[in-house]
Amino acid sequence: MTDDLSIASKLPAKQNWRRYFSFSTDHKVIGIQYIFTTFIFFLIGGLLAMLIRAELLTPALNVVDRPLYNGLFTLHGTVMIFLWIIPCLAGVANYLVPLMIGASDMGFPLVNAIAFWIIPPAGILLLSSFFLPDGTAQSGWWSYPPISLQTSSGQFINGEFIWIVSLVLLGISSILGGVNFVTTIVWMRAPGMTFFRMPVFVWTVLSAQILQLFCLPSLTGGLILLFFDLALGTNFFKPLENGDPIIYQHLFWFYSHPAVYVMALPAFGIFSEIIPAFSRNPLFGYRSVALASFGIAIVSAFVWVHHMFASATPGWMRLTFMVSSMFVAVFTGIKVFAWTATVWKGKLHLETPMLFALAGVVMFLFAGITGVMLAAVPFDLHVNNTYFVVGHFHYVVYNTITMAIFGALYFWFPKITGRMYAEGWGKLHFWLTLIGANLAFFPMHPLGLQGMVRRISSYDGRYQGWNIVASLGAFVLGVSVLPFIANVVVSWSQGIKATNNPWHATGLEWVTSSPPPVENFEEIPIVKRPPYDYGDPKVAVIEPVGEEGS
Repeated sequence: MTDDLSIASKLPAKQNWRRYFSFSTDHKVIGIQYIFTTFIFFLIGGLLAMLIRAELLTPALNVVDRPLYNGLFTLHGTVMIFLWIIPCLAGVANYLVPLMIGASDMGFPLVNAIAFWIIPPAGILLLSSFFLPDGTAQSGWWSYPPISLQTSSGQFINGEFIWIVSLVLLGISSILGGVNFVTTIVWMRAPGMTFFRMPVFVWTVLSAQILQLFCLPSLTGGLILLFFDLALGTNFFKPLENGDPIIYQHLFWFYSHPAVYVMALPAFGIFSEIIPAFSRNPLFGYRSVALASFGIAIVSAFVWVHHMFASATPGWMRLTFMVSSMFVAVFTGIKVFAWTATVWKGKLHLETPMLFALAGVVMFLFAGITGVMLAAVPFDLHVNNTYFVVGHFHYVVYNTITMAIFGALYFWFPKITGRMYAEGWGKLHFWLTLIGANLAFFPMHPLGLQGMVRRISSYDGRYQGWNIVASLGAFVLGVSVLPFIANVVVSWSQGIKATNNPWHATGLEWVTSSPPPVENFEEIPIVKRPPYDYGDPKVAVIEPVGEEGS
């Protein structure tokens, strides 16, 4: 029996689609389950966004009524953050981290599976609120009280109730995943895989998950107290009953600003893997880039009040958090400089993953500039609650992070499926995404500077020009996913078979088969080289146990 299991662990994983719909504890299956499930929610969130932009094509209210519009933008933000970006990146990390550190699986495989299987029912529960008599939650993805406590009827089960329960479930899933990632990275690295031999992607996942574990309980606590106010009649956040709604804002943003870096840090790690591979250069300043991930995580835990500069925040607090918010740019600047230096004098190969990575870096640079602007108290007070903030945020979460996710899916597609994607369709997807994203989100900056406030369904006619451009861009962005879906479906079933390392990249995941065996490696690897060593591509990065060094 033991011999049979040993042999089975060395065989490539069976490509049976049914296993992706089963309760599996294989981290690779779970990773694909995360990606597939969250992509469905991404399509739903995108459809909601297109309905929002259809309404904003004209100044008058003529597509949906105001309560439905409020529900659309509430669910759009919630779905895209909590059901697309955060869990999708968890899926990418689930698939890659054990491979990158030479482990056979995650530290707690059963917990890993449970963390995933919480997500589908939580997402279905959230979307089911559309069918309630009162409709879905209508107070935005931040759900500030007292607005979130003002329901349209006295029914116990309402949209806000469903929203809170769904987010608490998703928070539990994230905490379970965070414990698993930290445990796996700290304790399950292969022999010779020291911390400073780990790929930067692993560093970013570790930083993001530590941040998740530190900050997420704040949001969970705030949601539970909000639930008590809503369902049990308590007065934690009711201003007319001596409650303090500002406390909720502190609890919410203590997690929800670091959540941006929970999303952004793995995206930075993806850039740090793709750019060296397609530049044929080692990553410049590896240790600085790795440590900058922890710098971002530490500083980002102390910047949340910049979301509250207009919430009667004391002057000393405004000044303190203005400085801390700007200081994050130091560590992100280290990363941008390193990526630029890696590309400098490199032998660039502009395949689809590299195009997504380079575009993501450039647009992140723009998002960083507008982020520093928003960190300045006078400017932030001027554009507070305008479309300038919406434009900045979408340049981060879509034009940087979602671009990174697409780059990752193309980059590791041969490793996951054992087949190559169609490069022409990949580049069509890239150009449609790049054009659509910039048309959709750049106009929001001048709209905000002109004074157009967000979260409105009708507006003054002088804002219509830029809104038409933004809506057309959103429709292009919606169309852009069609070639991606076609490419994945056709290539996975009929694509050219991939070699173990079609990109001539470095890292442990590229020295095993495509797709990897059940337990990832035929032998436990011993790491002999630092990451991103391009000295001689014919020399193995690892040596298996049983050879030299055993």
